[in-house]
Amino acid sequence: MSDEFPTSAADIAWNVRNNLISAADILERHLAAIDAREGDVHAFNLVLADEARARAAEIDDAVSVGRDPGPLAGVPIALKDNMCTRGIPTTCSSKILDGWRPPYDATVVTKLHEAGAIVIGKTNLDEFAMGSSTENSAFGPTRNPHDTTRVPGGSSGGSAAAVAAGFAAASLGSDTGGSIRQPAALCGVVGVKPTYGAVSRYGLVAFASSLDQIGPFAHDVADAALVLEAISGHDQMDSTSIRQGPLEITRQLDMGVAGLRVGRITDLPEGASPDVAARLDEAFDALRDAGAEIVDVEVPAFGYGLTAYYLIAPAEASSNLARYDGVRFGHRVEAPDTNAMYMATRTDGFGAEVKRRIMLGTYALSAGYYDAYYGRALKVRRRIAADFAAAYERADVLLTPASPTVAFHLGDKTSDPMSMYLCDTYTIPSNLTGDPGMSVPFGTGDDGLPVGVQVLAPALQESRMFRTAAELERRAPR
Repeated sequence: MSDEFPTSAADIAWNVRNNLISAADILERHLAAIDAREGDVHAFNLVLADEARARAAEIDDAVSVGRDPGPLAGVPIALKDNMCTRGIPTTCSSKILDGWRPPYDATVVTKLHEAGAIVIGKTNLDEFAMGSSTENSAFGPTRNPHDTTRVPGGSSGGSAAAVAAGFAAASLGSDTGGSIRQPAALCGVVGVKPTYGAVSRYGLVAFASSLDQIGPFAHDVADAALVLEAISGHDQMDSTSIRQGPLEITRQLDMGVAGLRVGRITDLPEGASPDVAARLDEAFDALRDAGAEIVDVEVPAFGYGLTAYYLIAPAEASSNLARYDGVRFGHRVEAPDTNAMYMATRTDGFGAEVKRRIMLGTYALSAGYYDAYYGRALKVRRRIAADFAAAYERADVLLTPASPTVAFHLGDKTSDPMSMYLCDTYTIPSNLTGDPGMSVPFGTGDDGLPVGVQVLAPALQESRMFRTAAELERRAPR
């Protein structure tokens, strides 16, 4: 057995597959890290210690008889608590799903199991993935492991924090408007939103079905590629799943960026703090030094993304969340009649931000306002997609900030929803277009906190996006 303790997903899997360290030992190290700091960070809604130990034993038994458990053998992975796990509570960090245990696994959970991974727990999130700070949770906020007075970002803040704190080697989150990339930036880890349809959404509790996408968090770009390859590919259970095999990324990570055209968006909306803007400039310089060509491009409709998103996403949420009525499953408040029960259940079961978005979405879809609001937002969405397509004719990838600022203090933005929404200024457009995007750590900003640079690419061009991210990782300020 090796005396060294591997921390990356790739190293863990290699050591476990080659019987150099046991999956059980790897798991116990991570459970010990959870015991030491989870009380301060609150990354998890549920730690699955017993289930994880049983799974680790299965993997070790397989290795002992010469069977290969898979490319993620023994890797502890945390799941955002909006992904269905059979017989295990799935809450979406909402009171309204209290007591619900799904009768099936999400496709990504099945694929992780097939790849040999160990699910170590379900992570905290903004309720129903609606938020940018993981403060909108019925179970309390998650805190940034780098500074527990600050937020980890959201809505996948628990998943980002779990990786940043060393509680899991990797994790899965969902990204509807930046909910993987923004917390990845604030927590100093890699976070990926794949092309819409490249990863199955079957078993992901829906927020906005045309925008939601599952993706990985990891310590480094290579680990993120490894996990994404394992969970991607066609799924007949998801009607929006792209008919193609798993993404192939890992073998291209060392190709470099020589000759690659990296786009600088000249009409990018303002709002990035000086420290974040400085790291972005340094990222362009680093890629230029690595042989990339920096080209100026325009995306005129980029700045309209926020407005369009906050009509389209709440409209879809209004429809998707109508099923939580106290009748079929989850929380129920008894009342004299059915209508009173509906109102009492939803009033008590949903938090303030979810109610705000349901009301906004219902209004946008209502008679007399549909064309004026939702219909126009869909037109803006098409315009944004067209502008990005034009930009990609001149550039292979684009670079922007992932978050306008480093992690802010808990409570700083909770009283001003608009200031919270602006956290997603740079991430929302790629959800509207369906294109992939990822955040890669690139130095630090104010107070020594992590800064993430966002790499964007055309649909199904994850390989060039990861090549760029890998080069940024190699050249990041230390």
